[in-house]
Amino acid sequence: MGLAQQSNTSYQKRVLETSEIDVLFSYYGQDGQNAAVTGGEGTEELTDATSTIVLRMPMNENDVLTVDVGLSAYTSASSSNVNPLDGGNINTTPFDASSGESRKDLLAYINPSYQHSSEDRNSIWSANAYFSTEYDYFSIGFGGSYSRLFNEKNTELTLSGNVFLDKWNAIYPIELREGFFDDRITGNGTYNPNFSVFDKENRNSYSVSLSFSQILSKKLQGALFMDVVSQNGLLSTPFQRVYFGDTEDFFIDDFQLADDVERLPDTRFKIPFGGRLNYYVNDLVILRSYYRFYWDDWGITSHTFSIEAPFKVTDKFTLYPTYRYYTQSAADYFYAKEEAVSTFEFYTSDYDLSKYDAHQYGLGIQYKDIFANSKILTFGLKTIDLRFSKYDRSDGLDANILTLGATFIGN
Repeated sequence: MGLAQQSNTSYQKRVLETSEIDVLFSYYGQDGQNAAVTGGEGTEELTDATSTIVLRMPMNENDVLTVDVGLSAYTSASSSNVNPLDGGNINTTPFDASSGESRKDLLAYINPSYQHSSEDRNSIWSANAYFSTEYDYFSIGFGGSYSRLFNEKNTELTLSGNVFLDKWNAIYPIELREGFFDDRITGNGTYNPNFSVFDKENRNSYSVSLSFSQILSKKLQGALFMDVVSQNGLLSTPFQRVYFGDTEDFFIDDFQLADDVERLPDTRFKIPFGGRLNYYVNDLVILRSYYRFYWDDWGITSHTFSIEAPFKVTDKFTLYPTYRYYTQSAADYFYAKEEAVSTFEFYTSDYDLSKYDAHQYGLGIQYKDIFANSKILTFGLKTIDLRFSKYDRSDGLDANILTLGATFIGN
């Protein structure tokens, strides 16, 4: 008598066993005296509070849907001076914020993505979309990636691409808008800048990324990556003033009126590449290092180096000391206040495009609830992270960054 063939009852492990929720909050506060809105001289005071929720849901054994939603609310002394005259300041100056409505804004975004893994888990496809809006800017994007694992999953190669199609609602400095008049203007002659609005307000970005990661030994893992980015359209920021060295100066109180706004090429090509190296020292310490080189056709080259050393204090608590160093050369079109002249084709006084060095020091702590015993509704607490960073730049800009994040898992 023949035996009936037994059906295959092997268990297929799910890519994601249960739904997860990340709840994130960050606070960023900066100060400095080189605001691009006021031509490279003026307050850079800014605060930004961002709240984000990321929901990951298993659709079946192989597919995961992720939805990332966020709100970012900021107040900016420098952007308030797009119109320094709309507040109640007794003396108008670039070193004080206007009290008008332009001092604050809100950014909202949603970023859904879908990931599919093959049954042998050696291939992973993903697709994503992106939508964001704020007062003067709207962005949509889409992209995808493909990852392939080799060598018993010790080697991974990933190719990805993204497209962003953005649209400005161009806001210009108040004195450059049509019909502007103020009888308090002082200076030699008549204030009549040779200004024209941008004829196009679109900005498109295209990127292709390639990454390669390899487990080198039981204690060592490395990765290499490279991006190619192309942008075209309105790459200037319409409300950032520029002051020329060959024109007369005009003021309202102590606030100098713009000679023009930032003018930059309508194309930009970027190539960053670098790598990561992680070393498992022992059960208590892991060293994570990162390096990136960046080049673009605006004349900027930069180097980034960072190191993190997670230290396991107990089974539940881990400390994360971090350090990051960054240095860059200046763009070909950067000029400090009144160094550019009116005959130049391109110019900016945005110190983000200047030559500078920056140091960032940080410390974080993570709590991990191995069994997710703490509950909120039906979700158990998996981890909670608290991190603080101090950022110092050689041009005088400094910032404090606080982030708080928690991950919850479903039953």
